[in-house]
Amino acid sequence: IPAAWQRPYLNVFKHFRVEEGKRSAREGDVTTITDSRLKGTVYRIRGSSPASSYLQLPRTGTQSLGLGGRYLYLLFRPLPRKHFLVHLDVTTEENQVVRISFSNLFKEFKSTATWLQFPFVCRAAKDSACDHTARTGRRDLLGAAPADTRWTCLVLDLRSILSLYLSRRYSHLKSIKLCSNLLVKNLCTSDLLFDPGLTFSGARPPDLARHGVAPMPREMAFPVPRAGNWHDLYDYIRFPPEGSKLLYDSIQKSCPGPAAVSEDPIPQLPQPVTLTKAVRDRLSLVHQITSPKAVSTPWRK
Repeated sequence: IPAAWQRPYLNVFKHFRVEEGKRSAREGDVTTITDSRLKGTVYRIRGSSPASSYLQLPRTGTQSLGLGGRYLYLLFRPLPRKHFLVHLDVTTEENQVVRISFSNLFKEFKSTATWLQFPFVCRAAKDSACDHTARTGRRDLLGAAPADTRWTCLVLDLRSILSLYLSRRYSHLKSIKLCSNLLVKNLCTSDLLFDPGLTFSGARPPDLARHGVAPMPREMAFPVPRAGNWHDLYDYIRFPPEGSKLLYDSIQKSCPGPAAVSEDPIPQLPQPVTLTKAVRDRLSLVHQITSPKAVSTPWRK
């Protein structure tokens, strides 16, 4: 359970004062820019290769963030036609450090006792030329990000990842290393499941919190025009997906995002949906590509 100062959520960039650079490390081309879509300042990390530039928290490997929230929220956008890489070092209750990495460089899932590598499938912006090609051409969806990418809220369930893939119990997040090529708005940790489709006006926060679900905090939210729909503008990816009995081997947006909650005081999490043929074809293709040759720890219930 996170310490009191980490609840209900922790704004990582704000708490560790990333803009000052005293508690974080930067290498290569890492700078702040104003993003026209988000209408605010974001970090741009770019380089000739993913390892050439990075933003790291904390500053050294001997330190630890000590963040106990179950969920890590990464608000980011892959740079067009580039590869990116993210490393997360987490500590188990047995004090074992496990690295969780995801990248569109990875062609298949790989697993050892101390390192999980997940391919990340970048999605083109809705209705763009790249999106049309991906839905109709059955091309290889892995690799460099498409020319037209969307801002994404990636929700990593660190507790479930360690349990499902390594049968380990999660203790805390030790460090984060964001490598090029990315735009990053923020990082957040929490035991609450934030859903951008929810609003504070549409449901009572106490009811949401009691069921472990909450609207996205305003300082973490993406802007949505009046009468607009969040999921028409951005991607929401939860990994591993809730309720699945399969071991997922790639991180991707595989089905429509969570629906907005009505006035019902008890919010409902996204329910299974009937996938279209295009989505089924895409899932089948990605599964063929990313199925591991050998996984060190098979699925256990």
